Amino acid sequence: MTTECKQERFGFHALFQREVRVGFDGGNISSDGGGVLLREVEKRTGIIAQLAQCFHDRRDPDLIEHTVKELVGQRVYGLALGYEDLNDHQQLRQDPLLAVLVEKRDPTGQDRVRKRDQGKALAGKSTLNRLELTGTKTKHRKGERSAAMEDSIEAGPQIPDRYKKIHLDFAAVDRMLVELFLASFGKEPPELVLDLDCTDDPVHGGQEGRFFHGYYGHYCYLPLYIVGGEHVLCARLRPSNIDAGAGGVEELKRIVAPIRERWPKVKIIVRGDSGFCREELLSWCEDNHVHYCIGLARNSRLQAEIEPQQEAAQQQFRQTGKAARVYQEFLYQTRKSWRQQRRVIAKAEYLEKGANPRFVVTSLAAQERPAQSLYEELYCARGDMENRIKEQMMLFADRTSTAYLHSNQVRLYFSTVAYQLVQALRRLGLAGTELAQAQCNTIRVKLLKIGAAIRVTVRKVWIALSESSPYAALFRKVYCQLQAVPLRT
Repeated sequence: MTTECKQERFGFHALFQREVRVGFDGGNISSDGGGVLLREVEKRTGIIAQLAQCFHDRRDPDLIEHTVKELVGQRVYGLALGYEDLNDHQQLRQDPLLAVLVEKRDPTGQDRVRKRDQGKALAGKSTLNRLELTGTKTKHRKGERSAAMEDSIEAGPQIPDRYKKIHLDFAAVDRMLVELFLASFGKEPPELVLDLDCTDDPVHGGQEGRFFHGYYGHYCYLPLYIVGGEHVLCARLRPSNIDAGAGGVEELKRIVAPIRERWPKVKIIVRGDSGFCREELLSWCEDNHVHYCIGLARNSRLQAEIEPQQEAAQQQFRQTGKAARVYQEFLYQTRKSWRQQRRVIAKAEYLEKGANPRFVVTSLAAQERPAQSLYEELYCARGDMENRIKEQMMLFADRTSTAYLHSNQVRLYFSTVAYQLVQALRRLGLAGTELAQAQCNTIRVKLLKIGAAIRVTVRKVWIALSESSPYAALFRKVYCQLQAVPLRT
């Protein structure tokens, strides 16, 4: 038999002569006061509004309480503010601050802040869950579906269509991510670098598409990411029983096409590790005037090419006791898979633990990118993409715990869009500040998680932020910088 505690007041140890009493009676107080900055970003970018437009809503407008835009906004804002689980929204649905961010309206079109509407809740966990278990019938332009997209669509829940009134167009979301990337440039850039990488997304249940991955040592998905600078252009959930580079060419085709349409002469460089060094990708780049800089797995033939350089690096290490590197380049062709010779950059390196040779294959000419510059300045810079993937996890891209691959892809999209929203805050509001290079977790903790008391009247919503916030000055600066950005029309 368990004892049910309904205590309303809690007595804690006294502070000298003063009693310490605690109770949940402070009124409407939120820990997410800084979230209003995200709403200002949304007003200037329309990121959430564009995602909402990717859903097809066949519900009767006279019979619904929550619009698709409200549902999508609630989910994306929740992720950005640190609420990964749908269960969190069972309590969050009563949060007046989140209602302000979502711009909740009642079915009659009256504002959420009207007195008679006070107490009208946002969507609960069950409603949001139905949004994620969206239907699978969507239309795609010819050639837009990759094999991974086909798998995630066809693996959706096989539920009669009459129960699924909301459908998500995956191809529309993919186009939106590319458009957000293009819209971030004020003018045509001299070159664009597209990074490809994949990571493990551990699963702990019987999810559809789960497989054991020998390299990672657990059951997981193997999502593919394509990143341009700080923008995510592709977030494709895939089963893990495939090659790391599977679907990469198809995704590049749909991404490069609108870039070329906008800027026909822009230089594009595809960058990735050796998991993407496949003839299909290299030859496609060459045939479509796209440059590449891809890691190349070492083998006995490659290592034989740099034996003198490796010996020189070893000798330098013995003389100095410090890591030694000697660069070399040569033409190389595999015995069977490659259709032609290609330029290979080799780094003959010797460390305390021993020899550590590395190889990169590239289409860039030696006059344009000398060997050492190409490896150290171009190829090694791909490490920043790993930070982008880490930020996806900070926004719960690994919370793929639904039963279906299709609905887990929907969750991945939500996390990606939440990242784009926080990234836009960093780009537009935090430029030149101490958090200009901060990751999403740091931005959330220092700028968004501010205690606030909320009071709703007939004509105003009063949000009183904590006077003791150590980042009040930063908040003011971010606000001023956002106000200088034009509103989205």
